[in-house]
Amino acid sequence: MPAHMTSRERMLAALRNKKPDVLPVTTHHLMKSFLDMDQGGLTEREFFDKYGFDSIRWANGALPVASAGGYAHPSIKQSGYTDLPLVVSDAWSVSVEETDSVKYHTLRYTIETPRKTLDIELQSNEYTAWLTVHPVKEKSDIDLLADFLPDVVADHGVFETAKSEIGDRGIVRSHIPSTVDIYGQPGCWQDACCLVGTEQLIIESFDDPAWVHYLLGIIRDHKLTYIHSLLGAGCDIIELGGGDGCTSVISPKMFDEFVAPYDKELIDAAHTAGQRITYHLCGKFMPLLSSIRDMGPDALETLTPPGMGGDAEPSVVRDALGDRMCLIGGFDQNEYFMNSTPDETREAVAACFEGAASDGGYIIAPSDHFFHAKDELLRAFVTQAHAMEY
Repeated sequence: MPAHMTSRERMLAALRNKKPDVLPVTTHHLMKSFLDMDQGGLTEREFFDKYGFDSIRWANGALPVASAGGYAHPSIKQSGYTDLPLVVSDAWSVSVEETDSVKYHTLRYTIETPRKTLDIELQSNEYTAWLTVHPVKEKSDIDLLADFLPDVVADHGVFETAKSEIGDRGIVRSHIPSTVDIYGQPGCWQDACCLVGTEQLIIESFDDPAWVHYLLGIIRDHKLTYIHSLLGAGCDIIELGGGDGCTSVISPKMFDEFVAPYDKELIDAAHTAGQRITYHLCGKFMPLLSSIRDMGPDALETLTPPGMGGDAEPSVVRDALGDRMCLIGGFDQNEYFMNSTPDETREAVAACFEGAASDGGYIIAPSDHFFHAKDELLRAFVTQAHAMEY
């Protein structure tokens, strides 16, 4: 067994596809609703320390390109998991108003460009947010993205601050920014679904594939500007991908045509910039294993089990990809954070270890977000993971 490691050493060993001292155990995002309602308002750091997790410090910093006319909006923030201002320009001016909604908090954003006005509607509850109006409504709308959307570059200071704050307690994690920073996702196809709507984008992939490829190229180029600026940034792992690329949503043939080529370019560029990529597929993905291998990410998540709507077979994934990348996730948080006994939770951890971690290169984590969890099951989850020695 390797000598005792710090949490940071442990997770970095797994990300390098090596054997750490014990099984690293962490989470994906921690939902604010969970920390407020279930944990009495704990911060993320306090939560990780309370239960003894190997910590993650999320850091997302995107700066406007001043030389290209971009600047930070003085009052409007991005949605999601950052507290960053929107990046705007004189040719991409954004305003927002709160609309009347009986059931959900609703924000309508207006984007003014020299040729046309776009609008986006975003609703949210105490748990999450979702789009009800997508910005791209006509095919010509994507020309506005190509001509007027302001580029962003990485704020290295945000990553350095995060690395200093977390120290040896864990790693710094980030994601590739969305194209329109009001709401979006890291991967090219997933981000296109946010811009157009998933069903409509699938229809267009059959009716007008050239238009879909043009849109994906615009998104790819916008993200590449950011990725090129990551050279020297102090981030340990960066998320790409998204659930709309899973075979729960599209076919393997569509993945190979519309997802893999564009995200592979981003992965290659990230490697050139000295960064690691974790590829996020939070649904069914088993028919995509050879495609994922060819894309070459450094890690794959979330290994969603059948009990949560996925199809992950950890031992098969390990055999197919284990010599190439770290595996992250695989744990059924719905069942074993809420509905089981502590012994059953510990047994589930041991089963994940046996299936995915025989040669190292595995970080156990919930399969994406969780919204509620019992104290005794969280403790069983962490203590059992750290009892699994190599």
